[in-house]
Amino acid sequence: MKFLYDLLPVILFFISYKLYGIYTATAVAIGATLLQIVIVLIMKKKVDKMLLFNGMIITFLGGLTILLQDKTFIMWKPSVIYWILSAVLIISDKVFRKNLIKQSLSSQISLHEKYWSRLSIATSAFFIFLGFINLYVAFNFDENTWVNFKLFGITGLLFVYMILVTIFVSKISKE
Repeated sequence: MKFLYDLLPVILFFISYKLYGIYTATAVAIGATLLQIVIVLIMKKKVDKMLLFNGMIITFLGGLTILLQDKTFIMWKPSVIYWILSAVLIISDKVFRKNLIKQSLSSQISLHEKYWSRLSIATSAFFIFLGFINLYVAFNFDENTWVNFKLFGITGLLFVYMILVTIFVSKISKE
């Protein structure tokens, strides 16, 4: 259910795009994300860092899209987010010796340290891949194809990645 809640601004972006175009859709995505932040703040008194980060990026790049009437900025948004997430995973692991994947999942699964490291590297590489494939679709296909890919393609790739990680974890957790 949380996954759908997190995906809500993208779904609203998609629907708004189909009805009104890229600039209205961008404004709707900004509004939906900021509304999510407010709702979480009221209900939980603390907002997840990832939601705040996403809110800042969508507001900045979406704001530039609307202000300058240039869709390039909103098309870069997914890539910027994925690449920053990848950098955070790598820097946290290599510089600060904190494996964020392990911190997120260790209460649910128990793995040997080398597997946590592999999972972190794989996730980081996957985010880099998502960033590049987003830009490839954004600048080699029409706007409508990119919007469809943003919702269905990226979401599908994330599901496939989660399935592969689940298979990997189930295989190595038996050791």
